[in-house]
Amino acid sequence: MKESELPQLPCLCASFRRAARALTQHYDEAIRPLGLRVTQLTVLQALSLTGGISQGKLGEILAMDSTTLTRTLELMRRSGWVSRKRGADRREWWLQLSASGHDQLRRALPAWKKAQSQMADQLGDKLWHDLFKLADRVTTVATNPGDLS
Repeated sequence: MKESELPQLPCLCASFRRAARALTQHYDEAIRPLGLRVTQLTVLQALSLTGGISQGKLGEILAMDSTTLTRTLELMRRSGWVSRKRGADRREWWLQLSASGHDQLRRALPAWKKAQSQMADQLGDKLWHDLFKLADRVTTVATNPGDLS
């Protein structure tokens, strides 16, 4: 469907969710041959960037609810990509990439970069960079909405 054929949705959330589903399908298709989904790749990238982090902080960074993150991490742990240990607070898990996780990330990067490049080429440099800023701004506002009453 061309951009001009898309009906404009009256809700900002619905518009971003539609865009997110389309992006997810684009990236999933690129990395599917590696047995990986973009949600898992995002966790691999975040753990690679942080070196190690608590599950709670990872959920904050990715704006993921605890149930979804726990389910995603459990699948990744069973695949041997993520290791975890108890934090000083026994209720907390500390996470890091395993050697297998680093290998999986390294294998996925070429396909991910190709998917990124396809999007960047179609959107153009200015819109590409503006969308990153907009996504960060929307996430910040949505996670700190203030008083909704």
